[in-house]
Amino acid sequence: MSLTLVPDDIERYAVAHSTSMHPLYERLKAETLSSTDMPQMQVGPLEGRLLTLLTRLTGARLAVEVGTFTGYSALSIAQGLADGGRLITCDINPVTTAIAQRYWNEAPWGGRIELRLGDATETVAAIEGPIDLVFIDADKANYVTYWETLLPKVRPGGLLVVDNVLWSGAVLDPQTDSARAIASFNSHVLNDDRVEHVMLTVRDGITVARKR
Repeated sequence: MSLTLVPDDIERYAVAHSTSMHPLYERLKAETLSSTDMPQMQVGPLEGRLLTLLTRLTGARLAVEVGTFTGYSALSIAQGLADGGRLITCDINPVTTAIAQRYWNEAPWGGRIELRLGDATETVAAIEGPIDLVFIDADKANYVTYWETLLPKVRPGGLLVVDNVLWSGAVLDPQTDSARAIASFNSHVLNDDRVEHVMLTVRDGITVARKR
């Protein structure tokens, strides 16, 4: 199961022509599919590779993730961190993050990940900067809150990466609370002169923003 805006054969072709991933990711994907109610929440291999590459390009030593789920994206970000780097990942669900922790324990780079359980609107407020990279992939109603809380803590030149910004295309005619929240967030970013940004049609839409 996946959530992608491109045909499956194109998605498979793109994955096949991207850097291969550690076998750990495929096992995590399989367990997420078999043991969670909403496996489509997991980022796919293309997005995972993009997160690793963006983290490397940024030279990130401190990254923050909002929305852990079963830990695929956290693994991807942590893999790209500079030596001595750290990822703080925030979530509220002890069941799905328990799956994540098992796979982090296996990964050679899993020790770079620190999980903070609790209401993320409070958790991210307690994090001190400067932050090099942020990944937001949590409850859509609070996207603007997460953005506004974290952006001031990101160093100039740092990145904010935001998932699900196209919401399966529903942003074109938002009829649900989540679609309206995403559309509102997208407008918020569009009018934010603190960043330069691009919206990509990778998977369910990703916005990559660089703090000026």
